[in-house]
Amino acid sequence: MKTFKSITIIALALVVLASCSGSKSAQIPGITKEFSDSVSYAVGASLGSMVMQAEFGELNMKELHKAIDDVIAGDSLKINMAYANDIITKYLVKKQEAASIENTEKGLKFLEENKTKEGVITLESGLQYKILAEGNGVTPAAEDTVEVHYKGTLIDGTEFDSSHTRGESATLVLNQFIPGWVEGVQKVSEGGKIELYIPAELAYGSQKMGTIEPGSTLIFEVELIKVKKANQK
Repeated sequence: MKTFKSITIIALALVVLASCSGSKSAQIPGITKEFSDSVSYAVGASLGSMVMQAEFGELNMKELHKAIDDVIAGDSLKINMAYANDIITKYLVKKQEAASIENTEKGLKFLEENKTKEGVITLESGLQYKILAEGNGVTPAAEDTVEVHYKGTLIDGTEFDSSHTRGESATLVLNQFIPGWVEGVQKVSEGGKIELYIPAELAYGSQKMGTIEPGSTLIFEVELIKVKKANQK
């Protein structure tokens, strides 16, 4: 989960800080003040990068700098480290929950408007799809292997994955993918093309997956190149 990844990043940052605590690098033979200054800046850049990767959002930099100074100086901290990790965990969970709620609401609004567009079919599950090109009539079952070309975007048009960009088609057992794909790709036949509008609960739910934010509704354009039935050798 993203939360645990972020905690790992912060734990690593604390190890770096602890290793710097009380160091006198400028007094080490062969290390000049200029070199020490460069190392100091490099450590700061590394810590800053770790914090950015954790995606905390806006932080109180005054408090952040105070905590770093306290650790390096060996001063008493306002909170013990076990409690600090608990605070970080709760914050990241709440941040992810808030993002999921906001994105889910945006997705529902999009789907409500999208279902009125020509050619769009809405299924009982909430999945929407539109046939872009008819195929030859051979449709896959969930347990079949399919070869596809596809492009995945968010509802704002941001592309997050594409077999076209990679320059090669993808082959997968259909039921090993997200539920929206499993249900939707069965609606198009071999040689055809379909556009899927997948609500969050049929995609990645409240989880963040790379550039896909929690609660995101996804759009996939899928060309079904070939179907290999599960009972075929």
